[in-house]
Parts: sequence; structure tokens; C-alpha cells
Amino acid sequence: MACRQAGKPVQLPASSLVTCISCMLSRREIFQLRASHIKLRTLIVQHASTQKPLDMGQSGGGNAVACCTLLLLLLGAAAVQTAQAQVVPALFVFGDSLVDDGNNNALASALAKANYFPYGLDFLGGAPTGRFCNGKTVVDALCDLLGLEYLPPYTSTGQDVSPSLLGGVNYASAAGGILDETGQHLGERFSLSQQVLNLETSLDAIRSQLSYPSSSYEQFLARSIAVMVVGSNDYINNYLLTSLYDSAAKYNPQDFATLLITHYTRQILALYSLGLRKFLLAGVGPLGCIPCLRALSGQGQCAEQVNQMVGFFNQGLRSLVDQLNADHPDAAFTVGNTFDAVQDMIRSPGSYGFTTVDSGCCGLGRNRGQILCLPLMQPCDARDQYLFWDAYHPTQATNILLAQAAFNGTQDRVYPFNLQQLVNKP
Repeated sequence: MACRQAGKPVQLPASSLVTCISCMLSRREIFQLRASHIKLRTLIVQHASTQKPLDMGQSGGGNAVACCTLLLLLLGAAAVQTAQAQVVPALFVFGDSLVDDGNNNALASALAKANYFPYGLDFLGGAPTGRFCNGKTVVDALCDLLGLEYLPPYTSTGQDVSPSLLGGVNYASAAGGILDETGQHLGERFSLSQQVLNLETSLDAIRSQLSYPSSSYEQFLARSIAVMVVGSNDYINNYLLTSLYDSAAKYNPQDFATLLITHYTRQILALYSLGLRKFLLAGVGPLGCIPCLRALSGQGQCAEQVNQMVGFFNQGLRSLVDQLNADHPDAAFTVGNTFDAVQDMIRSPGSYGFTTVDSGCCGLGRNRGQILCLPLMQPCDARDQYLFWDAYHPTQATNILLAQAAFNGTQDRVYPFNLQQLVNKP
């Protein structure tokens, strides 16, 4: 590698990472430039394998800065990624089909399953895994950002050859909701309360795999992050489904949102009592704009009445986060503003690389939202240009954007602090 020292080029073998410090990058700049890490690492590795000097050019001091920026970016980004992996040992995920990564596959009577092609078309290996997406869920994208392996579904952890639980476990279940009765017409599923109970059954195995004193076990849970993505089904597969559920007859939208927040709070506090101390809670997105509800409107427009209903829940969730942070100073709670993030994608699709935001990529009928993506159905070609994958769920492209917003977004996207800040909370 060519670097300049006192105006003279100095040849450094690319295989030795010797820091030529003539420029400095802040931690924030390293985070902002982290997306370049993979390309930078590839460049270094390629030249290291040939044992040839990597010449950044011959134009004087400017190349010294370029050389050192390259090297510091590589070292800094790697250090940040390693530090994050150490600070965040695991994610424990609770939720619904937006983040289910295969739990429902193991539930015999579950009707809500994504265990067939073309689901998983763009995931590793191109095979269906149970994710309700063409590729990565938002949790998968968060794992990428945190340097964690993708999480095993809870239903795979009781098998004879059980995966390590030390990177976390995914307990999410399609059709599950905050209320136990939500989604019952879709057969077997894990409600949020059952998911919390499932975590309890995992704790002994986690403790045994740690093989450390109890204090380390407690620190492991306290440093881990609980990711909760739930609430959508309580509207789609409960409150709005008046032919099967009577909740809309019992509660007006504000009271129903209050009911959900009350039940949600109980489960969050149950997780807190088990030892978890860091929580990322995802708000509910603009359900009135998903292809299924657009199709029901007859004109293909967003069902604004539904969006208003969801708004009551999201307002309550933000207030809950404030209250939890005040009541539990030894813990940290933050909420992702999924609603506004997705609404911005809908209003300014070109800014995010989208061309289609009102229809699913895979499905049939109006807005490709009247019939779900069926086995072996041919999806759209330009999947990265679609906001929605099917009648209900976002594409991998959308999930990556949402994860990035949660990871380093400002308070209008994640409140009161983003995931980077949550990671660094003591």
C-alpha cells in the first residue's frame, strides 16, 4: 500500500494494516460511512492476496489523505462492527408475520404460513423459510447492521440438534397479536403472551450455553435487545373483521387502542421481569395503505379511516415509551415510527427507489391485493422497486430501509433514541 510520509511515498505491504495517521475520522463519520466497509475490505483483501503494493496515486499529499482515509475507514468500521457485536450479544424478537422467520411452519394447524415459493425468492439460497417476504425481514436487516447471525425460530430450538441461542431467538408468529384471541380464525399461532412464555422456556438453555456465572447471564440479558413488532393483526385480523370478532362493537377506536396498550404493557413488563433491559418497539404502519385494504376501497386509495385508528395506537405507544423510561431508569425503551417512515415512501417513492407503492409484487386482483401470493405464482420482476411484496407485507427493499431508519434515524423516525444509541446505553 502506498502512503506518503514527509512528502515521500512509503510502500506498505497490503497484508499489514499499518495505520498512517494524517487524518482523523469521528465515530459518527465512521457510522455514516459504514456502508462503504464491505467494498473497502474487499479491495484490501484482493491486494493482500497478491502481496502487491496498493498505490493510491502519485499526486502528493492528497493521496496521503485518501490512503489514510481508506485504511482508517476499514479499521474503524471493523472496530465499530466488532464493538456492536460485543455490546449486543443477542436479539430476542416478538411479533407477527412481519418478522416471523419460520415459527408457523412448525404449527400443524396454522393457516398463516409462507413455506412455499415464491416466498424467500431473494433470501439466501432462494428457498422459502417461513418469512412472509421475498427476502429479508426488518429483523434480518437489523442483524446485518449489528453483525449478528440470523436468528433461529423458536420452534427449531427444541430439536435434537438445537442451534445456539446465544445470538438470540425469534418468537414471532404469523397471525399472532397483542390480544390472545386475535387471528384465532387462522388456526394455531403464538399470541404475544404465549411468545413471552416461550422465552421463559428458553432461558435455562441460554444459561447452560453461556456456562458463565449467574452475573454474566444477567448481563447477557441486560445487554441484549428485545425487538417487538406487533399490533397490525389486532386490527386486520380482529377489530376490522367484524364478521368474526365483536371488538369493534365493544370499543370505539380510541378505547380499542387503549386496550391494546394496556395488554402490551403487561407483556413488556413481563419481559423486563425476566431480565431484558433494552427494548425497540415498532409502531404499526399505515395499514389503510396496504394493497389488501386499498383493493377493498374500490378506488385503490388508502383507507384513511383505518390509518386514523392505527394513529391512536401509535400515539399511545409513544406515550408508553415515555412512561416506561421514567419508571424504569435501569432500562431503555424506544419506539420506531413505522407509520411516518412508510408514509414518506408512499408520498415520495422516487426518493427511495420505488416505482410502485399501491400494489403488491405477488398476488391477484385489484392492487394485487385481493388474493394472496399463491404457491408457484410468478411475482413481479423489479422487486426492489415495489414497496409491498404481497397484500400485507413489505418487500426486502422496504425492510432494509426501515431497519436503517431504526438503526441511525433521527427522533422523527425512532424516539427517543435510535438503535445505535440504544446499544450504547449502559
